[in-house]
Amino acid sequence: MQIGILGGTGPAGSGLAARLASVGFETIIGSRSKYRALEVRDGLVEKWADLHLPLLAGDNHDAANADVVVVATPWDAAASTAKEVAEELRGKVVISMANAIAKVGHEFQPLVPPRGSVAASVQAAVPQAMVAGALHHVPAKELGDLRHPCVSDVLVCSDHPEATAVTIEIVSKLPGMRPLDSGELSNAAPIEAFVSVMLQLNVKYKTRVALQLTGLEKHFASLEAAKAPAAPEAPAEAAGDESAKADPPAKGK
Repeated sequence: MQIGILGGTGPAGSGLAARLASVGFETIIGSRSKYRALEVRDGLVEKWADLHLPLLAGDNHDAANADVVVVATPWDAAASTAKEVAEELRGKVVISMANAIAKVGHEFQPLVPPRGSVAASVQAAVPQAMVAGALHHVPAKELGDLRHPCVSDVLVCSDHPEATAVTIEIVSKLPGMRPLDSGELSNAAPIEAFVSVMLQLNVKYKTRVALQLTGLEKHFASLEAAKAPAAPEAPAEAAGDESAKADPPAKGK
């Protein structure tokens, strides 16, 4: 599967590109400027030279030609960028990861885009695509640090079952990440808005928090148990073996 990233030169986009490539996805870093994309691509390949990352670079049209496309632009450019490559996105799964957040004084506040969320705005801009919202809560710096797993739950929401399934499949291959089906695209609004709380925690505690939910352990344990191969049945004993176990006939006097 080839994955393209629109606006893949920023911290989140480039971090995601490196992370996807590290687990074997051929990844295209897209940008309005092909030369900027090449610069970022070369920097990542040099930084992680021992990993031989399958990274490519091009403009956003090149990235939009991939099998699955991620929109990693700033939130206010997400819908317009997707619309510019609407023809290439037709019929494809498109993952929106942007959050509409503004810093007001010392606080981070969620903004409300015209459609209620960035993901919904992207879906409206490319109605022939299958948009999923995901990866909103993953810290960009940790995402791009391939020396360690990026431990985080990833909430996935979409109006298209195929988009949910494909996004979950991709995220499940990233070490430390647990994808969770979070319902329809209308849930993107509170999912995106919660990032303002996480950013406020980062400032308060001088860290970079990630989302981890409790209460799902039994569900995932049962899934793992169902995947485990059944124990082989003991072979049936041959008739000759049964007769050998029988008491020997009594000897005549």
